[in-house]
Amino acid sequence: MPNDLRLALGQYSEAGRKDANQDFHGALIPEQPALALKGAALAIADGIGSSAVSHVASETAVKSFLTDYYDTPDTWSVKSAAQRVIAAANSWLHAETRRSRHERDRGYVTTFSALVLKGRTAHVFHVGDARICRVAGRSLEQLTEDHRLVLSEHESYLGRALGAGAHVEIDHASVRTEPGDVFVMTTDGVHEHVSPETQTGLIARHAADLDRAAREIVRHAYEAGSDDNLTVQIVRIEAAPEAGPLDLAGRVEDLTPAPLLDPPTTFDGYRVLRALHASHRSHVYLAEDVETGATIALKVPSTEARDDPAQLRRLVMEEWIARRIDSPHVLKAQPQARRRSHLYAAMDYVEGCTLAQWMRDNSAPDLETVRGLVEQIARGLQAFHRREMVHQDLRPQNVLIDADGTVRIIDFGSTRVAGVAETAPEEQVLGTQQYSAPEYLAGQPGTPASDVFSLGVVAYQMLTGQLPYGAEAARALTEARARRLRYVPLSAARPGLPVWVDGALRKAVHPNPALRYEALSAFTYDLRHPNPSLAGVRNAALLERNPVLFWKLVSLVLALALVAVLAVRAP
Repeated sequence: MPNDLRLALGQYSEAGRKDANQDFHGALIPEQPALALKGAALAIADGIGSSAVSHVASETAVKSFLTDYYDTPDTWSVKSAAQRVIAAANSWLHAETRRSRHERDRGYVTTFSALVLKGRTAHVFHVGDARICRVAGRSLEQLTEDHRLVLSEHESYLGRALGAGAHVEIDHASVRTEPGDVFVMTTDGVHEHVSPETQTGLIARHAADLDRAAREIVRHAYEAGSDDNLTVQIVRIEAAPEAGPLDLAGRVEDLTPAPLLDPPTTFDGYRVLRALHASHRSHVYLAEDVETGATIALKVPSTEARDDPAQLRRLVMEEWIARRIDSPHVLKAQPQARRRSHLYAAMDYVEGCTLAQWMRDNSAPDLETVRGLVEQIARGLQAFHRREMVHQDLRPQNVLIDADGTVRIIDFGSTRVAGVAETAPEEQVLGTQQYSAPEYLAGQPGTPASDVFSLGVVAYQMLTGQLPYGAEAARALTEARARRLRYVPLSAARPGLPVWVDGALRKAVHPNPALRYEALSAFTYDLRHPNPSLAGVRNAALLERNPVLFWKLVSLVLALALVAVLAVRAP
């Protein structure tokens, strides 16, 4: 594809004057869609010279990175995926050193540096004293810092390495790239003996054969007297995709948007039975798969959305997201067993009602029922957050409750996927203002704390039928306005509910995301257990904070009083 990332690669490594090569290097340029989802990866490692097993460490570090990085969820950002994989490799190497009872300088210890090229961004990960540089004219721009402690002109030692400790600090940097950019990765045996000017000159001279350029740089290092292993990797960006949203589920322009359907009819292998829902963005139909008999919800773009590439991408992304979340509380996508002739989404059909309808039918639900529903929604949101996704449009209309009382979150058209957001400018959040966190209205990106806010608003509304800030939240378009929002206590909307439940809701919907719950589990826990640290709870009467303890103490006092009375009356 002309809009794909295309690279030219050259590599070379040799033992040099040493008996064995303790360096290791590798690169992986995957096919689509992995190239768009995860990018291309290069890695280089230099095992410490004092260890007889460091060659195992360097090989393990590189191979595990190039394998495990591509096994991480597609939705994760490059930074999260790479750092978790590197940290896991570090833990394994350190454990092997301890298990084999090697001293640190004789164990499974190695430097490690990796370069991930995704879209128009280069991500650098670094531990040790190998180097990643970018060609800048006739010199090199060093993108990494040498983790080497210099004691004197003749004495220095490695300050940071994989396998040296149970935990490792991983440097990360990201830089924008353009076609024509050249990156050079070297171990210290090379860059300590070959000047940046010589390296760039050899790369320019052998631009058509980067493998030869790498060999020539190594030869110059050897002839300059290097007594270490010698490894060079060179990568040049030949073409880069235009900055914009990724079409991760297939290029939108490859398929014609599905037409509006007129049930009963057949379409693309489905028997369309009746219309379920219509909005300005999409139309949803109840359908049956002719081959399998499965009942599904077929979602096609509305007339207004058919000519809007952004709307079509969101429709395609809904199914893509659903296939990457495995939770009983998130709507699933139907298996795709055949090619499609049009663009649409095929999702599971759930017989039930929306939370909005449930709230109309249950205007004053008991606290325990609300807790149960909130806990199910929270578990669904946690499934998003574990995959580095934020739903961004949680509201009663986007929650389904089936006949068994199981809750499912639906409608992923506004979901923020970290692995997609890092390749393109943030799009405007499409969430509903009454339930959207103030940071959205101020133009900030969504975080898990934004979903906590929305869930807090939904919980408050289930209990009271009202919103915690009334209509004011929709007008909080700046941080200053958000700070002026005034929370309406539960007692004003529905007297009789425990003060400590109000404290939990107040924290969940705090205008400042830093002051909300960090974890959804903490919010649901505080809905069941009084938390004295919350505002307004510490000064509440014991009867409201802990009624069981209150009545136990009352019983104790009465019992003591009875004993005292009996003692006085005794002859």
